Amino acid sequence: MNQNQENRNQHQEDMMPSEMRTLSEVLEKLKGKGYDNELTFSDHGKMQGMNKIYNPEDLTIIKTFRFEGMSDPADNAALYLVKDKDDDIGYIMDIYGSNSDHAGASFDEFLKKIPVKDIEHNQI
Repeated sequence: MNQNQENRNQHQEDMMPSEMRTLSEVLEKLKGKGYDNELTFSDHGKMQGMNKIYNPEDLTIIKTFRFEGMSDPADNAALYLVKDKDDDIGYIMDIYGSNSDHAGASFDEFLKKIPVKDIEHNQI
């Protein structure tokens, strides 16, 4: 394991309490808090969910969770917890690496335009 991987793994451990090490555990905790609203990327280049359609400026990323595949480190996922302008909270899932679920650069470009205001983990 190189230094960058060690730093990333340590950062991930710092971000997540010991009881939340997998994507399914994080999703379960979010569901328990009522944050189980997934936003999906539409063919029209916008996010949709919570009965709304979003441009990047309509959302704020408030927490990012990253996961690396146990058997294949090339299988990666990120979950972005987002808040909209009405203070409704949902999430955006990004499976990347060899199993990417978004073709082209438009999804990544959309994500890069969403402002980030990271909150403390215990505020989730």
